[in-house]
Amino acid sequence: MADVAELLSKQGVRYAVIGAMAAAVHGVVRASLDADAIVALPLREVQVLRHSLIEEGYEAVLRTGDVDDPIPGLLEIRDRHGNRVDLLIGLRGMDSELLDRTRQVRLAEAILEVVGPEDFIAMKAFAGGPVDLADARAVIELERGSLDLELLRRLAQRFSRDAAMIVEDLIGAVD
Repeated sequence: MADVAELLSKQGVRYAVIGAMAAAVHGVVRASLDADAIVALPLREVQVLRHSLIEEGYEAVLRTGDVDDPIPGLLEIRDRHGNRVDLLIGLRGMDSELLDRTRQVRLAEAILEVVGPEDFIAMKAFAGGPVDLADARAVIELERGSLDLELLRRLAQRFSRDAAMIVEDLIGAVD
């Protein structure tokens, strides 16, 4: 992730680390075989990014979703060692200011932009799987005093009514 983040920064592409790495930053450690990040780029710019990654020696495969897919595109990036970064090309319902609310975290020599806790929780509520909800619940418990609950509710509502209801249940369960 650090190498991909450096390349994204050099290209002027704003990103946010999500998934298990973001969970760890927010206090929830779990195993994962890849790193995940999200960008807000038009698909034509993703093609330019893909070619840059290939020129740098990465394998980069772009997959696009259909009309009903909440993820318009996914750029799967692998290095020569088999390490993988999944770069989500947006997410239906994602707040346009998500990339303004990242936290900077040092990883070795790199500085990574990690999704903020409210965005993380709202995304996990939208995903809705058992591990996602456990991650969201744990972050609510760990960061309860510093969470902007109004922002969290607004972000969840942007994703879906179901995500908003899940967030309310998670907030209530922690109380």
